[in-house]
Amino acid sequence: MGRRRQGRETALQALYLCDTGKMSVEEAFRIVAYGSPADEKTLLFARELADGAETNKDDLDRHIRTVARNWSLERMAVVDRNILRMSSYELLHQPKTPVKVVIDEALEIAKSFSSAESSKFINGILDKIKDHRPPAAEPAKDGV
Repeated sequence: MGRRRQGRETALQALYLCDTGKMSVEEAFRIVAYGSPADEKTLLFARELADGAETNKDDLDRHIRTVARNWSLERMAVVDRNILRMSSYELLHQPKTPVKVVIDEALEIAKSFSSAESSKFINGILDKIKDHRPPAAEPAKDGV
């Protein structure tokens, strides 16, 4: 598994704890990072994603609600909702990461942590959210 994938999975775990445990990103991240095999750069990337998704949650949720017709955020599975928040954050606030990479990573994480059906749902939502993306700078390397 690549370092950025590991970072995204770590960020998702922290966001899940924030959502279900009603704790801060700092508390959730401390729990998730404890004993994690991830190196420091990977954990920094994960923390950046988790912090960004949580800090911008209201705006991200607005984008998700706009494109997720007939689906309220509350009806979505917790894992799916947080994959969407994390990936939407990356699409909208980290324009150096290529769209295809963000969406592909979200789909693979959904297949691992949720279901194949969820990955189809997530793909449809992110495909629409990508249209709200600011112009890209230079693409990020997978080396974190």
